Amino acid sequence: MKLGIVGLPNVGKSTLFNSLTRAGAESANYPFCTIDPNVGIAVVPDERLKLLGDMYHSKKVTPAVIEFVDIAGLVKGASKGEGLGNQFLSHIREVDAVVHVVRCFEDSNVIHVDGDINPLRDIETIDLELIFADLEVLERRISRVGKAARMDRTLGKEAALLEALKAHLEEGKPARGYQPRDEDEEALVSSFNLLTGKPVIFAANVGEDDLASDGAENKGVQAVREFAAQNGSEVCVICAQIEQEIAELDEEERMMFLEDLGLSQSGLEKLIQASYHLLGLHSFLTAGEDETRAWTIKIGTKAPQAAGKIHTDFERGFIKAEVVNYQDLLREGSLAAAREKGLVGMEGKDYVVKDGDVILFRFNV
Repeated sequence: MKLGIVGLPNVGKSTLFNSLTRAGAESANYPFCTIDPNVGIAVVPDERLKLLGDMYHSKKVTPAVIEFVDIAGLVKGASKGEGLGNQFLSHIREVDAVVHVVRCFEDSNVIHVDGDINPLRDIETIDLELIFADLEVLERRISRVGKAARMDRTLGKEAALLEALKAHLEEGKPARGYQPRDEDEEALVSSFNLLTGKPVIFAANVGEDDLASDGAENKGVQAVREFAAQNGSEVCVICAQIEQEIAELDEEERMMFLEDLGLSQSGLEKLIQASYHLLGLHSFLTAGEDETRAWTIKIGTKAPQAAGKIHTDFERGFIKAEVVNYQDLLREGSLAAAREKGLVGMEGKDYVVKDGDVILFRFNV
C-alpha cells in the first residue's frame, strides 16, 4: 500500500513523514523544503507476528509495510506552475490514498503560507488545485474521445460520462464524490485515475495539549471532522512534533511515553487503522520455522488470490488452503494440536480469507 502525504507548506508534512518512516528526510521552517517526493517505509504494528514467531521459533518475522510518499508542499496556483509547479501532482496519481495534513495548531514561530490558521480554507486550496489538474486531464480526453466517437458509436457512453464528470468538477466538487450510475461507469471513472478520485485521510495536526482529548476542544479539528463526514473521508488527530519524539525511542520507552501522555496508540497506528478501514484491507498470516509473515489483502479476497500475494505459482496451481484462526493456534500451541481439536479447515477456491487467518497453501504447478 502506498500513501501520499500532501498539504500546504509548513503544516507539518515532512515532520510527520520523518516520524512515520524514520527516513530522516529534510525538514525546515520554510516552504518547499521537500524538493523531491521522498519515499519511506513504515512497518505495520502487529502483535500477532511476534507471538506466532516465538511459537514457531521462526528465523525471520516479516511485518506488512506501508510506503509513504512525502510530496512537496502545494500552493495556490500549483496546477498552473506556481511554487514548484505541477510536476509533483503526477506523484499523487501513483498512490492508493492521500494523507492530507491539515494544520490545526497555533505557533507564531512556524510561518503559515497564508498568514493565519484556517483548516477548511487550506483543504479547499489543495482540493481546487487537484480539481484544476483533473479538469486538464478530462478536457484532453474529451477532445480525443469526441473525435473517435464519430467513427465508433460505442464511445458515446464514455463521452457522456466525461462531460458529466467535468461538470461535477467545475462545481468545485472532487471526483471521489461523483456517483456512477452503474458498474461500467464506475470502472471508467477509475480508469481515468483522477487526483481527486483518491480516497483521503485528513491528518489534523494539533499541538500536544489537544492530543489526549483527540482534538475534542479544537475548533479546527471539529471543522475538519464535519467536512470529512460529508464525503466519507477518514480523520486522524495527530501531533507531528510528538510523533517525531516518539520515533527516537525504543519500544519500551515509546509505550511509557504514550502512557504519560494519556494515549493508547501512536499517530502511526491511528493512520494505519484509518488507511486499512478506508481502503477495505486486512491481513492474513503465514507461519513456520523459516519465516512468520503478514500479508495485506482486500477484504473479500478469496483463497487463490490471497495465495497469489505470496507467489503467482501459488494462485496458478492452487489446490487447497489449510486455515486456522491465529487465536486458536496460539491457544493450542501447535498446528497439530489445533488439527486434533478440529480447528483447522481445508478450504477451497471459494473460501473468503478472514483477518487473522493463519494459512498454509497447497498447490501444484
